[in-house]
Amino acid sequence: MSKETRAVLLKYWGYNGFRPKQEDIVDAAVAGHDSLALLPTGGGKSICFQVPGMCLDGITLVVTPLIALMKDQVLHLKRIGIPAAAIYSGMHFNELELVYNQSVFGKLKFLYISPERLITERFIEAVRRMKVSLIAIDESHCISQWGYDFRPPYLRIAEIRQYLPSVPIMALTATATPRVVDDIMDKLHFRSRTVFQTSYERKNVVYNVVYQPDKYGILLRLCANMKSGSAIVYVRSRKRTREIADYLSSRSISATYYHAGLDAKIRDQRQTSWMKGDHKVIVATNAFGMGIDKPDVRLVIHHDLPDSLEAYFQEAGRAGRDGKPSEAFLICSDLDVQQLKLNLELSFPPLKQIKAIYQGLGNYNQIPVGGGRDQSFDFDLAAFSNHYGFQLVEVFNVLRLLEKEGLLMLSESISAPSRAMFNSTREDLYRFQVEQPVYDVFIKFLLRNYPGIFTDLVVIHEEEIARKTGMELAKVIQSLQNLQKLEFLTYTPRKDKPQLVFLSELQDSSLLYLSPENYTDRKQSATRRVQSVIDFINNQDVCRSKQLLTYFGEVQPRRCGKCDVCVRRNSLLLSDVEYDHIRLRLNSLLNERPYPLYEAVKLVEGFSEEKVLSAIRWMIDNNVLEKDQNDRITYRSKTGIQFN
Repeated sequence: MSKETRAVLLKYWGYNGFRPKQEDIVDAAVAGHDSLALLPTGGGKSICFQVPGMCLDGITLVVTPLIALMKDQVLHLKRIGIPAAAIYSGMHFNELELVYNQSVFGKLKFLYISPERLITERFIEAVRRMKVSLIAIDESHCISQWGYDFRPPYLRIAEIRQYLPSVPIMALTATATPRVVDDIMDKLHFRSRTVFQTSYERKNVVYNVVYQPDKYGILLRLCANMKSGSAIVYVRSRKRTREIADYLSSRSISATYYHAGLDAKIRDQRQTSWMKGDHKVIVATNAFGMGIDKPDVRLVIHHDLPDSLEAYFQEAGRAGRDGKPSEAFLICSDLDVQQLKLNLELSFPPLKQIKAIYQGLGNYNQIPVGGGRDQSFDFDLAAFSNHYGFQLVEVFNVLRLLEKEGLLMLSESISAPSRAMFNSTREDLYRFQVEQPVYDVFIKFLLRNYPGIFTDLVVIHEEEIARKTGMELAKVIQSLQNLQKLEFLTYTPRKDKPQLVFLSELQDSSLLYLSPENYTDRKQSATRRVQSVIDFINNQDVCRSKQLLTYFGEVQPRRCGKCDVCVRRNSLLLSDVEYDHIRLRLNSLLNERPYPLYEAVKLVEGFSEEKVLSAIRWMIDNNVLEKDQNDRITYRSKTGIQFN
């Protein structure tokens, strides 16, 4: 089968060979085996299910929570001649029916679908009639309650296996701890526990932590010293994306900013501008980066601390996808640690406030108790917060909690152009034109300028129609709406706002209940992840790459030799073995009691005093050791970074 899969890879994607592990993953899918693929960011996950999807007879279902990503992949597949479509919240009923029919009648090779749509009655009805050859679960860490981005709809993915008992599942993710790996396979009811994993190690990416109060100064020097390529600067707030972009621009560094609150058209423009190299730096929240495959990102800077090492590793992994030397910098200060702890508390508001915001969501969208199931609404987070006087960050975190409980879902803002399709036959439409001549010129224009409008929802531009027909824009929109009311046309106006989807009937807020799994347990889990970030930035003794790889379960990872920890270690003129022996001996001594410096040096046998002193000085400089009030050396107290 490898010969056939390589031929498909070359024909559609133009590659002569697979990357490490890709071919094994592809062959397992073709052979009908369940498998979990753990590939780092930029490791080519989509190829792993797209190639077997083209080799197998039938349609491949691709489950992903990211609307922007599914739209990009569908567009790319269509460009290379592969029929594909997507189903997600906010689509018009007729548009959904068209995609379902194409899937059932074998017109598609790939159907992308968001997880909450996967369990609807309409989808189940359709999937029982589809010839499905493979189910691919992207971002599969979302299925695990131990993961950093758990999403309840993922828990029900396995339910479709009862309708497709012989169809293999391929789960894919870029970041998963050993516990999450086991949880993914359990939740998806794997028939065979096959895991394909390349090392998470990125030899060309150097991870650095800079502990420095002058964060803006460090940021400026890093960006100014970047000789080629581009950079991403991650921050936690939308406001700071603009502030930092303006700061860099005022100092002659070409920068723009990006966050989910911007108009979808503006986001697309800024992303395109950065991708083309018109801007050297893009300052963004974590809304930016999924599905972005820019090879020459030389620098990823975190100007604020991330919530988890999973998020940090995935975002930093957007550097150096072309294999060339690149760097990731995490710039932090003591204030950042305090802010990270505060953000943790804000992520889990009191139940009273959660109930108030939930009730507000129902009132704002005019949904009665018992109604709203499967309905979606354009939703402006800032406008809602201002309307009721809620804090924006509080509303955002409540939405996340309610999503975890499976009550609703807030999709990312999508850029969906207007589309139209005639529902009637040509004969019926012609009779209508004769009977209603006021629409004749308008209909003829649509037929001449939008080929395929009888068979598919095609993209239309109201402004262009107005300009070419001489009609006022409002009249064009009114005509489209009238034709839809008369059932001659399906018209979906463009969307550029996030979609709030109610996954179940609106409850009486006084009876709202949050399960311990989604509140208490997840708060404890989030606390552990935050502590891992704090431990990472404070550990000046272990190579940054080794710390990250160990966190993700790799055994005996190698020291990179290039990060901030390794550079300082290299200056000691000690080998790893020598340093480890001195450190272990000091550990044994100092666990008993503090020691005067001269006494500790003498008790570390087998090394010159110069080497022992060098190691001790380095450990003091890097906050591993400290001197007490009696000038004795001891391990540095970490009470300042522990949770109460």
